[in-house]
Amino acid sequence: MPGAAIFDVDGTLTDTNHLHVVAWWEAFRQAGHAVPMADIHRAIGLGSADLIERLLGARRDEEQDSAISSAHTVLYGTYFDRLPAFEGAGDLLRTLAGRGWRVVLATSASGPELEALRRAVDADDAIWRTASSDDVAEGKPSPEPVRLACELAGAGPEQAVFVGDSMWDMEAAARAGVRSVALLSGGIPRADLERAGAGVVYQDAAELLARLPDSPFGAAAP
Repeated sequence: MPGAAIFDVDGTLTDTNHLHVVAWWEAFRQAGHAVPMADIHRAIGLGSADLIERLLGARRDEEQDSAISSAHTVLYGTYFDRLPAFEGAGDLLRTLAGRGWRVVLATSASGPELEALRRAVDADDAIWRTASSDDVAEGKPSPEPVRLACELAGAGPEQAVFVGDSMWDMEAAARAGVRSVALLSGGIPRADLERAGAGVVYQDAAELLARLPDSPFGAAAP
């Protein structure tokens, strides 16, 4: 059975979390809500509906949800031509693919946003499949995106490693029974990631690549 190298994208392979924070902050402001950026930051990685509910609460005017989400999409879309990938991100994916891992992206992004992120990473030759928000009923921290990624790779949970930067990533991996690697590049503290289930923590994609033989990926796919 092949090994699945499953990756979140925002904050993990691309330096985009804070761009999302600014876009969400402005979208909430336009709808009349003052939401602290620190709170938004900790919610990045959730799907839009879950993020809005977490930040505005269950008693909010849900009729605003669609407009807020659409405003975020438009605002974030202004960055599509210059989204930055982290150093070593593309090389990491290509190295894993070269060692027999099937690389699958598990992300809440979809459509033009996902296309822009893939252009930024510039490693399509190494990506086996993608599990986007269009492919699942529930996003992270539900285990559904991770389980789908395993299925797309033809791997069982014990043959998979999930790499992410948020608490939601770590919770999703734990609930799917998949080993997890956390990166600090998304701005979430190490302690929070470890409490959420991170098996091992690295600074960023470049450090994971440099320490690959000693990481959960080892020298080759299982």
